Amino acid sequence: MTAKLRRALAALPWTSPALLLIGAIVLFPAGYMVWTSTREFSQYGVDRGPAGWENYRRLLDLQSLDRILLNTVVWVVGVVAVTIVISLALAQLLHQAFPGRRLVRLAVIVPWAASVVMTSAIVYYGLDPFYGIFNQFFVDVGILDEPYGFTKKPVAAFLVSIGTAIFVSLPFTTYVFLAGLQTIPEEVLEAAEVDGATPLRRYFSVILPSLRPAIAVATIINIINVFNSLPILQTMTGNIAGYDADTTTTRIFKMLQRNEGIGTASALSVVNFLIVLVVILAYLRIVRPMRED
Repeated sequence: MTAKLRRALAALPWTSPALLLIGAIVLFPAGYMVWTSTREFSQYGVDRGPAGWENYRRLLDLQSLDRILLNTVVWVVGVVAVTIVISLALAQLLHQAFPGRRLVRLAVIVPWAASVVMTSAIVYYGLDPFYGIFNQFFVDVGILDEPYGFTKKPVAAFLVSIGTAIFVSLPFTTYVFLAGLQTIPEEVLEAAEVDGATPLRRYFSVILPSLRPAIAVATIINIINVFNSLPILQTMTGNIAGYDADTTTTRIFKMLQRNEGIGTASALSVVNFLIVLVVILAYLRIVRPMRED
Protein backbone atom coordinates (compact mmCIF):
# COMPACT_ATOMS: atom_id res chain seq x y z
CA MET A 1 0.00 0.00 0.00
CA THR A 2 1.47 3.31 -1.05
CA ALA A 3 1.85 6.26 1.31
CA LYS A 4 -0.61 8.28 -0.76
CA LEU A 5 -3.26 5.57 -0.46
CA ARG A 6 -2.66 5.25 3.29
CA ARG A 7 -3.16 9.00 3.73
CA ALA A 8 -6.38 8.84 1.71
CA LEU A 9 -7.72 5.96 3.82
CA ALA A 10 -6.73 7.75 7.03
CA ALA A 11 -8.71 10.82 5.95
CA LEU A 12 -11.75 8.77 4.88
CA PRO A 13 -13.57 8.96 8.27
CA TRP A 14 -13.44 12.75 8.06
CA THR A 15 -14.27 13.08 4.38
CA SER A 16 -16.94 10.37 4.14
CA PRO A 17 -19.85 12.63 5.23
CA ALA A 18 -18.99 15.09 2.46
CA LEU A 19 -18.52 12.26 -0.05
CA LEU A 20 -21.89 10.76 0.88
CA LEU A 21 -23.53 14.16 0.51
CA ILE A 22 -21.96 14.66 -2.92
CA GLY A 23 -23.08 11.22 -3.97
CA ALA A 24 -26.64 11.81 -2.76
CA ILE A 25 -27.25 15.27 -4.23
CA VAL A 26 -24.92 15.27 -7.25
CA LEU A 27 -23.81 11.87 -8.51
CA PHE A 28 -27.05 9.96 -8.01
CA PRO A 29 -29.29 12.60 -9.68
CA ALA A 30 -26.79 12.94 -12.54
CA GLY A 31 -26.66 9.17 -13.03
CA TYR A 32 -30.45 8.93 -12.89
CA MET A 33 -30.71 11.72 -15.46
CA VAL A 34 -28.40 9.83 -17.84
CA TRP A 35 -30.42 6.64 -17.31
CA THR A 36 -33.69 8.50 -17.94
CA SER A 37 -32.31 9.90 -21.20
CA THR A 38 -32.07 6.34 -22.56
CA ARG A 39 -35.68 5.38 -21.68
CA GLU A 40 -38.97 5.80 -23.49
CA PHE A 41 -41.72 7.41 -21.40
CA SER A 42 -45.38 7.88 -22.09
CA GLN A 43 -47.08 11.26 -21.87
CA TYR A 44 -48.03 10.39 -18.29
CA GLY A 45 -44.52 9.36 -17.24
CA VAL A 46 -44.89 5.60 -17.55
CA ASP A 47 -41.59 3.89 -18.42
CA ARG A 48 -42.06 1.90 -21.62
CA GLY A 49 -38.56 0.46 -21.72
CA PRO A 50 -35.19 1.22 -23.34
CA ALA A 51 -35.05 3.86 -26.08
CA GLY A 52 -31.35 3.65 -26.93
CA TRP A 53 -30.14 6.83 -28.60
CA GLU A 54 -33.59 7.77 -29.89
CA ASN A 55 -34.03 10.62 -27.39
CA TYR A 56 -30.74 12.14 -28.50
CA ARG A 57 -31.72 11.83 -32.16
CA ARG A 58 -34.93 13.69 -31.38
CA LEU A 59 -32.87 16.63 -30.14
CA LEU A 60 -31.80 17.32 -33.72
CA ASP A 61 -35.47 17.77 -34.66
CA LEU A 62 -36.15 20.35 -31.95
CA GLN A 63 -37.57 23.58 -33.25
CA SER A 64 -35.03 26.47 -33.38
CA LEU A 65 -32.25 24.30 -31.92
CA ASP A 66 -29.55 26.40 -33.59
CA ARG A 67 -31.05 29.61 -32.21
CA ILE A 68 -31.31 28.09 -28.73
CA LEU A 69 -27.65 27.03 -28.75
CA LEU A 70 -26.59 30.49 -29.97
CA ASN A 71 -28.68 32.14 -27.26
CA THR A 72 -27.04 29.90 -24.66
CA VAL A 73 -23.55 30.95 -25.76
CA VAL A 74 -24.48 34.65 -25.81
CA TRP A 75 -26.21 34.32 -22.44
CA VAL A 76 -23.30 32.65 -20.64
CA VAL A 77 -20.42 34.53 -22.26
CA GLY A 78 -22.18 37.90 -22.10
CA VAL A 79 -23.25 37.68 -18.47
CA VAL A 80 -20.00 36.17 -17.15
CA ALA A 81 -17.64 38.43 -19.13
CA VAL A 82 -19.43 41.69 -18.30
CA THR A 83 -19.84 40.65 -14.67
CA ILE A 84 -16.12 39.94 -14.33
CA VAL A 85 -15.10 43.27 -15.90
CA ILE A 86 -17.51 45.40 -13.84
CA SER A 87 -16.72 43.49 -10.64
CA LEU A 88 -12.99 44.10 -11.08
CA ALA A 89 -13.67 47.83 -11.26
CA LEU A 90 -16.08 47.76 -8.31
CA ALA A 91 -13.68 45.73 -6.18
CA GLN A 92 -10.88 48.17 -6.93
CA LEU A 93 -13.16 51.06 -5.92
CA LEU A 94 -14.32 49.42 -2.70
CA HIS A 95 -10.72 48.59 -1.82
CA GLN A 96 -9.89 52.28 -1.62
CA ALA A 97 -10.45 54.32 1.54
CA PHE A 98 -13.19 56.94 1.17
CA PRO A 99 -15.98 58.35 3.39
CA GLY A 100 -18.99 56.05 3.52
CA ARG A 101 -17.14 53.01 2.17
CA ARG A 102 -18.86 50.68 4.63
CA LEU A 103 -22.31 51.83 3.50
CA VAL A 104 -21.35 51.40 -0.16
CA ARG A 105 -20.08 47.89 0.54
CA LEU A 106 -23.37 47.05 2.24
CA ALA A 107 -25.34 48.51 -0.68
CA VAL A 108 -23.47 46.27 -3.12
CA ILE A 109 -24.74 43.20 -1.24
CA VAL A 110 -28.42 44.12 -1.70
CA PRO A 111 -28.92 42.51 -5.16
CA TRP A 112 -27.34 39.32 -3.81
CA ALA A 113 -29.43 39.28 -0.62
CA ALA A 114 -32.71 39.82 -2.49
CA SER A 115 -34.56 36.95 -4.13
CA VAL A 116 -33.67 36.47 -7.81
CA VAL A 117 -37.33 35.93 -8.64
CA MET A 118 -38.29 39.11 -6.80
CA THR A 119 -35.62 41.14 -8.60
CA SER A 120 -36.68 39.71 -11.94
CA ALA A 121 -40.35 40.46 -11.23
CA ILE A 122 -39.54 44.07 -10.29
CA VAL A 123 -37.64 44.59 -13.54
CA TYR A 124 -40.30 42.79 -15.58
CA TYR A 125 -43.24 44.80 -14.29
CA GLY A 126 -41.23 48.00 -14.17
CA LEU A 127 -40.60 47.69 -17.91
CA ASP A 128 -44.20 46.90 -18.77
CA PRO A 129 -45.24 49.21 -21.66
CA PHE A 130 -48.62 50.03 -20.10
CA TYR A 131 -47.99 50.62 -16.39
CA GLY A 132 -44.25 50.08 -15.81
CA ILE A 133 -42.56 52.84 -13.81
CA PHE A 134 -39.22 52.35 -15.62
CA ASN A 135 -40.88 52.70 -19.00
CA GLN A 136 -42.70 55.84 -17.87
CA PHE A 137 -39.46 57.27 -16.49
CA PHE A 138 -37.72 56.77 -19.85
CA VAL A 139 -40.58 58.64 -21.52
CA ASP A 140 -40.55 61.46 -18.95
CA VAL A 141 -36.81 62.14 -19.34
CA GLY A 142 -37.01 61.98 -23.14
CA ILE A 143 -35.13 58.72 -23.73
CA LEU A 144 -38.23 57.21 -25.35
CA ASP A 145 -41.00 58.95 -27.28
CA GLU A 146 -43.51 56.37 -26.10
CA PRO A 147 -43.45 53.26 -23.87
CA TYR A 148 -41.64 50.33 -25.43
CA GLY A 149 -42.37 46.63 -24.93
CA PHE A 150 -38.98 45.59 -23.60
CA THR A 151 -40.38 42.35 -22.18
CA LYS A 152 -42.75 41.65 -25.08
CA LYS A 153 -40.18 41.16 -27.86
CA PRO A 154 -37.72 38.21 -27.88
CA VAL A 155 -34.46 40.12 -28.47
CA ALA A 156 -35.29 42.98 -26.11
CA ALA A 157 -36.46 40.62 -23.36
CA PHE A 158 -33.35 38.50 -23.78
CA LEU A 159 -31.09 41.56 -23.44
CA VAL A 160 -33.03 42.70 -20.37
CA SER A 161 -32.50 39.23 -18.91
CA ILE A 162 -28.75 39.54 -19.50
CA GLY A 163 -28.71 42.92 -17.75
CA THR A 164 -30.67 41.54 -14.80
CA ALA A 165 -28.37 38.51 -14.51
CA ILE A 166 -25.33 40.79 -14.49
CA PHE A 167 -26.94 42.92 -11.78
CA VAL A 168 -27.57 39.96 -9.45
CA SER A 169 -24.15 38.41 -10.17
CA LEU A 170 -22.11 41.51 -9.30
CA PRO A 171 -22.18 41.31 -5.47
CA PHE A 172 -20.70 37.82 -5.13
CA THR A 173 -18.09 38.39 -7.83
CA THR A 174 -17.11 41.80 -6.46
CA TYR A 175 -16.58 40.43 -2.97
CA VAL A 176 -14.49 37.54 -4.27
CA PHE A 177 -12.21 40.04 -6.01
CA LEU A 178 -12.22 42.34 -2.98
CA ALA A 179 -11.03 39.44 -0.82
CA GLY A 180 -8.31 38.77 -3.38
CA LEU A 181 -7.18 42.40 -3.35
CA GLN A 182 -6.82 42.32 0.44
CA THR A 183 -4.35 39.43 0.19
CA ILE A 184 -1.90 41.38 -1.99
CA PRO A 185 0.98 42.62 0.22
CA GLU A 186 1.39 46.40 0.28
CA GLU A 187 5.15 45.89 0.05
CA VAL A 188 4.77 44.45 -3.45
CA LEU A 189 2.77 47.46 -4.64
CA GLU A 190 5.20 49.86 -3.01
CA ALA A 191 8.15 48.11 -4.66
CA ALA A 192 6.47 48.42 -8.05
CA GLU A 193 5.87 52.12 -7.41
CA VAL A 194 9.50 52.64 -6.41
CA ASP A 195 10.55 50.95 -9.66
CA GLY A 196 8.63 53.62 -11.53
CA ALA A 197 5.57 51.63 -12.56
CA THR A 198 2.54 53.75 -13.39
CA PRO A 199 -0.82 52.97 -11.70
CA LEU A 200 -2.02 51.30 -14.91
CA ARG A 201 1.16 49.24 -15.18
CA ARG A 202 0.92 48.24 -11.51
CA TYR A 203 -2.64 47.06 -12.02
CA PHE A 204 -1.96 44.91 -15.08
CA SER A 205 1.50 43.67 -14.02
CA VAL A 206 1.03 43.17 -10.28
CA ILE A 207 -2.59 43.34 -9.14
CA LEU A 208 -4.34 41.47 -11.95
CA PRO A 209 -1.88 38.51 -11.97
CA SER A 210 -2.30 38.25 -8.19
CA LEU A 211 -6.05 38.00 -8.67
CA ARG A 212 -5.85 34.97 -10.99
CA PRO A 213 -7.05 32.47 -8.34
CA ALA A 214 -9.97 34.75 -7.40
CA ILE A 215 -10.85 35.30 -11.06
CA ALA A 216 -10.75 31.56 -11.70
CA VAL A 217 -13.09 30.79 -8.78
CA ALA A 218 -15.50 33.61 -9.67
CA THR A 219 -15.56 32.64 -13.34
CA ILE A 220 -16.25 28.96 -12.72
CA ILE A 221 -19.02 29.62 -10.21
CA ASN A 222 -20.59 32.24 -12.47
CA ILE A 223 -20.47 29.89 -15.47
CA ILE A 224 -22.28 27.18 -13.50
CA ASN A 225 -24.85 29.57 -12.03
CA VAL A 226 -25.56 31.46 -15.26
CA PHE A 227 -25.63 28.39 -17.48
CA ASN A 228 -28.28 26.73 -15.33
CA SER A 229 -30.15 29.91 -14.41
CA LEU A 230 -33.90 29.57 -14.95
CA PRO A 231 -35.76 32.15 -12.79
CA ILE A 232 -34.56 35.27 -14.62
CA LEU A 233 -35.15 33.98 -18.14
CA GLN A 234 -38.42 32.32 -17.22
CA THR A 235 -39.73 35.53 -15.64
CA MET A 236 -38.61 37.76 -18.51
CA THR A 237 -39.21 35.56 -21.54
CA GLY A 238 -41.55 32.80 -20.34
CA ASN A 239 -44.64 34.43 -21.87
CA ILE A 240 -43.06 35.11 -25.27
CA ALA A 241 -44.28 32.79 -27.99
CA GLY A 242 -41.76 30.59 -29.77
CA TYR A 243 -38.19 29.82 -28.78
CA ASP A 244 -36.27 32.88 -30.03
CA ALA A 245 -35.45 33.96 -26.47
CA ASP A 246 -34.76 30.49 -25.04
CA THR A 247 -31.56 28.87 -23.83
CA THR A 248 -31.07 25.14 -23.36
CA THR A 249 -32.19 25.41 -19.73
CA THR A 250 -35.47 27.22 -20.47
CA ARG A 251 -36.10 24.88 -23.41
CA ILE A 252 -35.83 21.89 -21.05
CA PHE A 253 -38.35 23.55 -18.72
CA LYS A 254 -40.78 24.14 -21.58
CA MET A 255 -40.41 20.55 -22.78
CA LEU A 256 -41.40 19.26 -19.35
CA GLN A 257 -44.12 21.86 -18.94
CA ARG A 258 -45.70 20.99 -22.28
CA ASN A 259 -45.25 17.19 -22.00
CA GLU A 260 -42.95 17.04 -25.03
CA GLY A 261 -41.14 14.03 -23.63
CA ILE A 262 -39.36 13.26 -20.37
CA GLY A 263 -36.71 11.22 -22.15
CA THR A 264 -35.90 13.95 -24.68
CA ALA A 265 -35.79 16.57 -21.92
CA SER A 266 -33.39 14.34 -19.98
CA ALA A 267 -31.24 13.93 -23.09
CA LEU A 268 -31.02 17.71 -23.47
CA SER A 269 -30.18 17.95 -19.75
CA VAL A 270 -27.29 15.53 -20.26
CA VAL A 271 -26.05 17.61 -23.20
CA ASN A 272 -26.42 20.72 -21.06
CA PHE A 273 -24.37 19.13 -18.28
CA LEU A 274 -21.64 17.99 -20.68
CA ILE A 275 -21.38 21.46 -22.23
CA VAL A 276 -20.88 23.04 -18.80
CA LEU A 277 -18.28 20.40 -17.91
CA VAL A 278 -16.35 20.88 -21.15
CA VAL A 279 -16.40 24.67 -20.81
CA ILE A 280 -15.08 24.54 -17.24
CA LEU A 281 -12.37 21.98 -18.07
CA ALA A 282 -11.30 24.05 -21.08
CA TYR A 283 -11.20 27.18 -18.95
CA LEU A 284 -9.08 25.50 -16.29
CA ARG A 285 -6.79 24.10 -18.97
CA ILE A 286 -6.26 27.49 -20.58
CA VAL A 287 -5.98 29.64 -17.46
CA ARG A 288 -4.31 27.23 -15.01
CA PRO A 289 -4.66 29.86 -12.27
CA MET A 290 -3.16 27.90 -9.41
CA ARG A 291 0.00 26.78 -11.21
CA GLU A 292 3.16 28.65 -10.47
CA ASP A 293 4.90 30.12 -13.51
